Amino acid sequence: MKQDNKQIIRGLPRRVALMALDCVLITLSYLIAIMLRFDGVDAYQRIGVIHTMTPWMPYILLIYLLVFWFGGLYEILWEYAGMRDLARLTLLSGLATGIIMLVDLMLDGVLYRTVLVLGAVFNVAFVGGIRLFWRLVRSLALQAQNRKRDHRRGKHAVPLLIVGAGNAGAWAVNLCKNKNRSFGDPVVIVDDDLTKKNLRVQGVPVRGTISDIPELVRKYHIAEIVIAITSLKGERLSEVINLCNSTHCRVRMLSDPQSVDESGNPTSRGMGLRELNTADFLSRDEVQLNNAQISEYLHDKVVLVTGGGGSIGSELCRQIIRYRPRQLLIFDIYENCAYELEMELRNKYGRDLPIVTLIGSIRDKRRLDEVFETYHPSVVFHAAAHKHVPLMEVSPAEAVKNNVFGTKNLLTSAAEHDVERFVQLSTDKAVNPTNVMGCTKRICEMLIQTFAQNTTMKCMAVRFGNVLGSHGSVIPLFEEQIKQGGPVTITHPDIVRYFMTITEAAQLVLQAGALAKSGSIYVLDMGKPVRIMDLATRLIRFYGYEPNVDIDIKITGLRPGEKLYEELMLDSEQDKMIKTAHDKIFIAPPMKIDLAEFYSELQQLQQHVDKNDEGVVVQLQKIVHSYHPNRRLNKDHTVSAANGNTGILDKAEVAKALAETQNTPD
Repeated sequence: MKQDNKQIIRGLPRRVALMALDCVLITLSYLIAIMLRFDGVDAYQRIGVIHTMTPWMPYILLIYLLVFWFGGLYEILWEYAGMRDLARLTLLSGLATGIIMLVDLMLDGVLYRTVLVLGAVFNVAFVGGIRLFWRLVRSLALQAQNRKRDHRRGKHAVPLLIVGAGNAGAWAVNLCKNKNRSFGDPVVIVDDDLTKKNLRVQGVPVRGTISDIPELVRKYHIAEIVIAITSLKGERLSEVINLCNSTHCRVRMLSDPQSVDESGNPTSRGMGLRELNTADFLSRDEVQLNNAQISEYLHDKVVLVTGGGGSIGSELCRQIIRYRPRQLLIFDIYENCAYELEMELRNKYGRDLPIVTLIGSIRDKRRLDEVFETYHPSVVFHAAAHKHVPLMEVSPAEAVKNNVFGTKNLLTSAAEHDVERFVQLSTDKAVNPTNVMGCTKRICEMLIQTFAQNTTMKCMAVRFGNVLGSHGSVIPLFEEQIKQGGPVTITHPDIVRYFMTITEAAQLVLQAGALAKSGSIYVLDMGKPVRIMDLATRLIRFYGYEPNVDIDIKITGLRPGEKLYEELMLDSEQDKMIKTAHDKIFIAPPMKIDLAEFYSELQQLQQHVDKNDEGVVVQLQKIVHSYHPNRRLNKDHTVSAANGNTGILDKAEVAKALAETQNTPD
């Protein structure tokens, strides 16, 4: 508090100086207004009007200064002022003039109303103009200072091409010219709005459309490209990034192009440029959420997230905290990631944030009961699971202990402690599974439906595909291989996968949780499947290399449990999917489950798990009839893929597969 008071006191001289300047400008405005209003009369009459107005000027100035002060005019940093700030000045001047007219009317109208109106107009022009003029002077001085410094250091600003001539593009130009010349020197702008062609943004010419980028790069010797269009998302963003990357220029974006105000102007958090990341060139259209619907079941509730320190779990926590729950419980067996997430959230939202980090395992029913009895969560998001496919093929009993019986523990404890809503995170690998992990997730979906039918708890599962950047994802592996000089390894040239960003996955999980139809399996629209061969080549080019020239691609064969393509729904579900209110969320038809038979088979599965033998896989097949394992247990206790090529292709075969992939239409 003392520090805040000191800062306010330090800011007073600036405000007092501006108020004194405004007194002079307002007086000058009225003087010019009188001269114009009485232009056709003799000088003596004009002097008479001035004598009439003079006794009123202290009151007029007082009214203006009070309106300006309480209207926040002296809180504006004119160095960053825009149209909104000029609009505020105009409104405040109009308000002050209205008050003066009202007072004058109450005192029998001794003032000239035309003079008051003209004075208000000139006041806006002078008060706003002098501030913007000072901003221009400072900007030019800063540019000159930067040029001198760069000249002394022998530096030359990198020529930039800016993509976008809108608010964000203007912001990027200002950022580079006035804030940080190390970002580069904008020399040309492109925009698909043809009405802007040959216009200038802060002196930088608009010379073409986005398709003209390669030609303009050559013509203006561009070294770097900055993408500055806030509305550019999805496939169009991916296309623009690919075009920019084809020029071999360095490509960057505004550090947070989504951080814009109602007018489309970037906020202060958008001040900066960042490198592209893999989520950019695999960008999908922005998810539209029903925030009111989500807030209804999260606001002021105690929310538990299992696996809260993991990739998806942590993003769920970041999204949930925005809806101001009464308390957020981060439950995880691995303390490091959970602790880091808690510190991240507290640093961002404040030390008194209602977060509790709890260490424990979903395998431990007693620990789960302790948590539910102590904190009484109303909503549970279950993200804890063993997810790494090849590792679970080697240790199937561990996958079952955690994914199946851990989930059963959690469901049982939640039901016993009156949890209102339970959201299970599932996977596309649960559909026609070929691996142990996918099969255990399918059983989790079955558990969800049995608890939905036999308890008052609203239970639902959300099924989606691979998540960009998550632990074990293929992209971090490819990036590491590229940084080491290759080769980039792919298990099969025809393999395809569905992808979405961690943020998008978490948002859709929250939205699906709001739909609250108990027993439902919600299936997320994952868009088009991505060829892993195509993904690898794009990623190699993203880092400035040429596939099979600078970085080799090696085909290593399918891993245990792996299949060529994933499915989001069973064949039996295809024609029975139900649309929801959200265009990216569908409901799979309910499964027919014989409860007694299902739990009898689970008991047998528990017996095989206790023995930790190959009978675990056999029993999984009895429970999930669509499970067809792609695994073979070898004599040395290793596990290999039972189907699919497991040899190493030579370079010619890789080149052929690559050409076929590139020639296949999307």
